[in-house]
Amino acid sequence: MQRHLRQLMLGTLLLMLWPVFQSHAQDENDAAIAAAMNALDEFMLTFNARDPVAWAATLNYPHVRFASGTVTIWNTAEEFAAGESFERLAAVGWDHSHWLSREVVLVSPGKVHVNTVFQRFNADNESIGTYESLYIVTRDANGHWGTQARSSLAP
Repeated sequence: MQRHLRQLMLGTLLLMLWPVFQSHAQDENDAAIAAAMNALDEFMLTFNARDPVAWAATLNYPHVRFASGTVTIWNTAEEFAAGESFERLAAVGWDHSHWLSREVVLVSPGKVHVNTVFQRFNADNESIGTYESLYIVTRDANGHWGTQARSSLAP
C-alpha cells in the first residue's frame, strides 16, 4: 500500500510539473526559431549587399550546399568568401533576392530546419526566378547561429 501511495504521489508531482517542463522546452524552441530567422535575414541582407566576407559570416562551418546536381562543402569562412563570386548571377540579370516564405519544419534548441521560397529580381525589380530550398540553421559551439546546410532547387 505504501509503495502505491509513493507511486501515486510521484505521478501526481510529475503531472503537476509537466507544464513547467513543456513551457521551458517551448521557450527554448521559440528562441531557436527567432535566432534562426535572424540568421536567415542576415544571410539575405549580406547576399544582396554582394559582400562575400559578411555573407560568409552568416554561415556555420563546414557549410554544405546541395544544388544543380552537386554537393559543395566549404570548411571555413575564408574558403567560402574567396570562392563566392556574384558575376555568375549578375550575368543572368540578377540584382537582388527576397524571401517569399519561410516555414519551420523541424526545431530543437540548437537546430532549425526551414523550408523557404525565395525570388530573384533584376534591377527593374522584375522577377527572374522563384526557387524552393531547405535551410538548416544551427547554433555552433560558440553560440553563433548560422546556416549550416542548404538544399536548393535554384541553379
